[in-house]
Amino acid sequence: MQNGEVDSMKDVIDVMQLQREKSKQIPTIDYREVENNFIAVRFIFECGMKLDAQPLTIATAAILYHRFFKEADNSGYDSYLIASTTLYLAGKVKDDPLKIRDVINVTHNTLNRGAAPLELGDEYWNMRDAIVQAELLIMRMLKFEVTLVHPHKYLLHYLKSLEGWFSKEDWTKIPIAKAASAFLQDFHYDPAILDYSPQHIALACINLALQCYGVQVLSTDEGDAPTWYTVFAEDLEKDKLWEIMENIIEVYNKEPK
Repeated sequence: MQNGEVDSMKDVIDVMQLQREKSKQIPTIDYREVENNFIAVRFIFECGMKLDAQPLTIATAAILYHRFFKEADNSGYDSYLIASTTLYLAGKVKDDPLKIRDVINVTHNTLNRGAAPLELGDEYWNMRDAIVQAELLIMRMLKFEVTLVHPHKYLLHYLKSLEGWFSKEDWTKIPIAKAASAFLQDFHYDPAILDYSPQHIALACINLALQCYGVQVLSTDEGDAPTWYTVFAEDLEKDKLWEIMENIIEVYNKEPK
């Protein structure tokens, strides 16, 4: 892997540092006081970071969570139990094993701020049994289809190609890669991420970053000139691209005040 590719990989994959910096600016949530899908995914991210899970493991957990509740009624299940279980399951899916005892202690402590690790008593074994049973339920609900194709690898490929269209100075000066990576990470909070192909999501994240910094690539949308993203996805229409971008922006309107 050449130096430029290594730098792009660092920008794209090391999104957890962005999340850590962002989380410092957000007041600590008492998860017992609120329960909805957005907050539950925030719970996944917080617990995932505490467990030192890989970024793609946490992204997988978020996707599995959204897929489960696309099939299930929210009112019928404990969203934090499902969130905890998707983290444990995602570790297996991404070959990033998370010990069930660690998952139990971290998720319990995050729900009950300041609580000591659970002793090997009834509460621990009940929670362990609940996660094991919830894992089986999720697997059945998703018909055992838990292998995912993430937008991350497409994002890396597109950014690497796009880098060649800029001068080295401009590419270094404008943090397109970091902004696009942050948008991709934050889009995992919304179940709308299930509605689009990973290629289209990656391109929308990049285009949103370009729009934020007022950067034009190759051409504008005027006339018959091709837009830059059609080089990577001929089937991506402008309306669909902007629809995805609007969904990403809408995520920030759902954040806790």
